Amino acid sequence: MSPRRVTMADVAKAAGVSRTTASLVLSGRGRELRISQDVEQRVLRAAHELEYRPNIVSVGLRTGTTRTIGFVSDTVATSRLAGDMIKGALEAARDRGFMLFIGETEGDAELERLLLQAMHDRQVDGLVLASMFTRTIEVPKAVTAVPAVLLNALPKQPTPLPAVLPDEVEAGRSAARVLLDAGHRDGVYLIGAGPGLHDVPSESVAAVERLVGIREALGAAGVEVAGARICPDWQPEYGLTATRDLLGTARPRALICFNDRIAMGAYQALDDFGLRVPADVSVVSFDDHPIASWMRPQLTTVALPHYELGRKAVDVLFAEIGRSDTGRTGQVHRVPMPVRARESVKPPAGDLPG
Repeated sequence: MSPRRVTMADVAKAAGVSRTTASLVLSGRGRELRISQDVEQRVLRAAHELEYRPNIVSVGLRTGTTRTIGFVSDTVATSRLAGDMIKGALEAARDRGFMLFIGETEGDAELERLLLQAMHDRQVDGLVLASMFTRTIEVPKAVTAVPAVLLNALPKQPTPLPAVLPDEVEAGRSAARVLLDAGHRDGVYLIGAGPGLHDVPSESVAAVERLVGIREALGAAGVEVAGARICPDWQPEYGLTATRDLLGTARPRALICFNDRIAMGAYQALDDFGLRVPADVSVVSFDDHPIASWMRPQLTTVALPHYELGRKAVDVLFAEIGRSDTGRTGQVHRVPMPVRARESVKPPAGDLPG
């Protein structure tokens, strides 16, 4: 048989005060209503010794808040890669004394509808609707019934909901600058997307934004992209095939791969052609997947800030919870993507950095 829950009446009895007095002290209003310090200390000591916890349901009925947040995603919770996104959100919620309810849809629209309904049934104070990969989405009507934030997602139609996204354009600039700072001015090829802004995998927001940043940084330095190979899916086998195809017609000095899995395939292709990283070809990439530090030489990459994205989403949500509908503007918040400098980039052979 489970132990009986400690009540406010138990605390009051142990402290030798009325239930009303105990309630006022534990709600933080003791000083305001001139309850003596001695009485206040007795109540607090009794609550501590009895391990009293407030009844959240009762508090919610009284205050109109349940101190809970719903986090609904496609595959974030079950992904090793993006697990830190959940961790960041959990810690930001916990810092404020809130709990996070997590639901996973696996991309099923009906399951998403049921999960959102369940969150509303539990009267969550706000919602985070998250995506594993940055994409555009149709925002379900149920999301807008409470304060909400889109995480790693952009709405297909205008919406007052704010969105939190990695700063992919600046990440593209950063990747290009890594090569420019090492002295690369020619023979820079792209593997995964490009060279044009329409040469990207279908519905890939990250591809477009990374490409924009790469082209801007290289263009500002007077450097042209020497060529590119698009990959229909950003997996090692496509990076291998694309890089082999490139090496059949060109001798690159540097590769910008659009994610670390593509870079893994590119490493294999370069090795097949007897080319060494970075002595013969420098390689820079994106995401900071665990494989980036497993590869030899270790891969220089621009990291997806999963933990920071999760924290930022909850921070933005709390700003929304205290805001009226007319104050919501659908602002997009960009989270910086840091460079993880490792061993895969060096000055081109025979050249000095510019």
